[in-house]
Amino acid sequence: MLAVEALALRYAGIRALRGVSLSVAEGETVALIGPNGAGKSSLLNAISGIVRPAAGRIRFDGRDITALPPWEIARMGLIQVPEGRQVFAEMTVLENLLTGRTALAGRAEIFSLDDVFAMFPILRERAGQLAGSLSGGQQQMLAIARGLMGAPRLLLLDEPSLGLAPLIVAQVFRALAGLKARGLTILLVEQNARQALAASDRALVLEQGRIVHHGPSAELARDPDVIAHYLGQGDTGAMTQQGGG
Repeated sequence: MLAVEALALRYAGIRALRGVSLSVAEGETVALIGPNGAGKSSLLNAISGIVRPAAGRIRFDGRDITALPPWEIARMGLIQVPEGRQVFAEMTVLENLLTGRTALAGRAEIFSLDDVFAMFPILRERAGQLAGSLSGGQQQMLAIARGLMGAPRLLLLDEPSLGLAPLIVAQVFRALAGLKARGLTILLVEQNARQALAASDRALVLEQGRIVHHGPSAELARDPDVIAHYLGQGDTGAMTQQGGG
């Protein structure tokens, strides 16, 4: 479904990505892990058209989308849930959810309001409440639900557990497991490496803009080098700091 070939990205002369290649098959959940500043969020932003790569190619369902604007990519069903939630604070929960439907552009919905309310019951209770007044965890649920309202064929999730309490993190990952069980294709950037490996089929480790490890998630979780660098010190090692990546 997704093929990224030799992608390079620069910010003000700094090389954020250095020849990154990856693929995501339909129905797969693929995780991207690595330290802060490794290029994980930059890669998602390049795939969704928010930033333009300096070199390389991105293909979605066989179509070259490298130079397409973000709105056109979203209307193809490649939907990103950004780091930091980025809900519309002065709009209600329901209004935020309905904005997600703008990505449909004539495509059939996959997730209805009832579907996302069943996944996150608190959103039904808070439907008329301003999104900016929600807790951080509730805003994260809203951000994911809003993305689902756009009928994603491929969902890009950027740091869904960042800054959340453990109980909320568990609820978010239960929801992701449900989406995976429904066959939704997911590309997941996650600071908690152990959680990301448990939730995915395959994983890639980025460091300084390059892929340094890749393979089935279960194998990487047993790899001594991955354990030493990414799964130590309370499960998240050097990746527990707040921030992007």
